[in-house]
Amino acid sequence: MGSDDAPAGLTRPRRPWWPALATFLVAQAVLACWWAAFYPGLFSRDSVLYLSHTIAGPWVSDHSVLYDALLWLSFTRTGDLGAVTFAQTTAMAAALTFLAQSLKAVGAPRRLTTAVAMLMPLAPPVGAFTVTLWKDVPFTICAVAIAGVCARFAAARRVSGPGLAGLAALALALGLFRANGFVVVGVAVAVLALVVRTRRVRLLLAGAVAAALPLVLTNAVLPRFGIVPPSPTYVYHTAFGDVAVAFRDRPKLFGERDRALLESVAPLDRWWWGGTCSTVNTLIWREDFSWQQADAHAGELLALWRRLLVEDPGLMVETRLCRGAIAWRPAGDPLLTGGTTYRLSLRPTADTYVGPGRVTDFPGRWVFSLRPLSYELYQVADPWLTGSLAPEYDWALWRGASWAYLSYLAVAAGALAGRNRYVLGVAAVVAGQQLAVLVNISAQDFRYMAAPILIGALLAPLLLGSLWRPARFADAFNRCKQLISGKRTAP
Repeated sequence: MGSDDAPAGLTRPRRPWWPALATFLVAQAVLACWWAAFYPGLFSRDSVLYLSHTIAGPWVSDHSVLYDALLWLSFTRTGDLGAVTFAQTTAMAAALTFLAQSLKAVGAPRRLTTAVAMLMPLAPPVGAFTVTLWKDVPFTICAVAIAGVCARFAAARRVSGPGLAGLAALALALGLFRANGFVVVGVAVAVLALVVRTRRVRLLLAGAVAAALPLVLTNAVLPRFGIVPPSPTYVYHTAFGDVAVAFRDRPKLFGERDRALLESVAPLDRWWWGGTCSTVNTLIWREDFSWQQADAHAGELLALWRRLLVEDPGLMVETRLCRGAIAWRPAGDPLLTGGTTYRLSLRPTADTYVGPGRVTDFPGRWVFSLRPLSYELYQVADPWLTGSLAPEYDWALWRGASWAYLSYLAVAAGALAGRNRYVLGVAAVVAGQQLAVLVNISAQDFRYMAAPILIGALLAPLLLGSLWRPARFADAFNRCKQLISGKRTAP
């Protein structure tokens, strides 16, 4: 009988509710300070694009229709965007609290876990990120909550019905907030299915529905309501980036017809200069690259990409590994164009990101301007954030790969120390996100691996707690070795 099991006929004592409330209130208070310091929120070119098409029309699903709708609702009802970022602070505080409480039920040290959860919002990768107008923020919140649900499964050593329903809802939201959410869900559910022993079929079914539904909505349902599907260039831009790398590194693979095709979209010089493996931004986000022509020739460009994949698969794999370095490499590469980590944009107005004609203009674009509610808080938060962007802190604060590896180590140690294989499932969503980013991502943006940073930080106490129980950990480790060697049969 595990330590989490209660003897027959007895009721497990209820844990006091006040630590959870205290954790939430402290996290919310700190995040509210970030919100007041950077009101209505930090933003980038993408943030402006989220709202511009909903006001000027037509609606498009290039990004997240759900998040675009939240910005539109806030803008049209309140005249500003602060309601969205404040809601993000509350949701983040709740998700961090939920994961912390769930990990305590698994065996993480209670006081240390509470302290970590309370202190995390002080760190810019949590605080400043939470008050940024990015769809990646609610995506990350959902991922943190999914890890919490998996920790609840581990505490109970089974998959419960309500827990499965909550997991399905969060997985669906994950896919609605980011286009690659279905890959994250697919990998995470597959990992969970290998770990759990109950309700595997229902788990796989729930995961399949949650992964497929956003794709069905985007491609079949939303167009019926006038919401335009993503452009081919937006969908396949990473493949176009692969072609640019091949053109730069293996020019002999391109014949006259191939060069003519590339030149119909952008000058050959652009394809050459855009052929850096770490980012697609130097290709597709330049004035001499025509999105209209790329859309018109998308089928031909994809056929060229498939041919290159067959002729030189090693180069294509190397390119994806290079561009996905944010997922697996603990440090950036400053020697590569676009090889350093992009963290947060700190410009004060939208016009510093998007000049005339760059995006469809709309009345009220002024809302994308920094207007601190408390200048005193801004004077504290701004240098704190700016200082954290120094290169020497990059690997620890902004690169999710290190935290992903720590997560795997923590759940492995926790599973051995507690003799509970379900603990491994807590890192399932981390594995899902790491693989999704590794396979298909556009640049070295920290936000793509934000969830592993948050989950990894909260798993650190579990790792320390497991290692502080050397006798129990060693016994579990020896038992594991015996099972692998076949000297003992698993019960």
